[in-house]
Amino acid sequence: MARSLNQVTLMGNLTRDPELKQTPNGQSVCSFSLALNRSYKDASGEWKEVTDYVDVIAWSNLGERVAQYVTKGRRVLVQGRLQSRSWEQDGAKRSKVEVLANEVTFLDGRGSDSNDSPQDNRESSKPPVKKSTKEDSVVIDDIGDEPINLDDIPF
Repeated sequence: MARSLNQVTLMGNLTRDPELKQTPNGQSVCSFSLALNRSYKDASGEWKEVTDYVDVIAWSNLGERVAQYVTKGRRVLVQGRLQSRSWEQDGAKRSKVEVLANEVTFLDGRGSDSNDSPQDNRESSKPPVKKSTKEDSVVIDDIGDEPINLDDIPF
C-alpha cells in the first residue's frame, strides 16, 4: 500500500502577534494564525474576495525565531504538515486541524511595511543555526519529525 502525503505550503499575513509559550518540560511552542486571501468569480461573473484563516504551530528554535522576528500583519511563507487534534471542553468534544510548521520564511524585511518587496528571511528545519551578514536574514533549526505529545501543549 502506498504511503500518504501530508505536506502544505501557505503564504499569508499574520492575523495577530505570535504567542510563545513553554511546555512543562521547557520546550518552546509558538502559535500564530495566517490570513489567506483568494479571489473567485461567482455565478453572476462578479469577482469576490474571501479570506481563510489557518492556525499554525512552530516548535523549539523555529517557534522562538518566529516570535522574535515577525508581528501582526507581516507576510510569511509556511511549509509543514496538517495535524488534527481533539479534546473535551465544558463537556463538549472539540477538534481542530492546524499546520505544524517545518519551515517559516519571512517575506517582509524587519522594520518594513508588509507591502515592500520580499526579503530572503528564512526560518528552516534543514540548515543549522547561522546568521547572515544581512541584518534581516536568519536561518535556524527545528525539531524535525519528532512525535508530539499533545498533552504538552499548554493551550
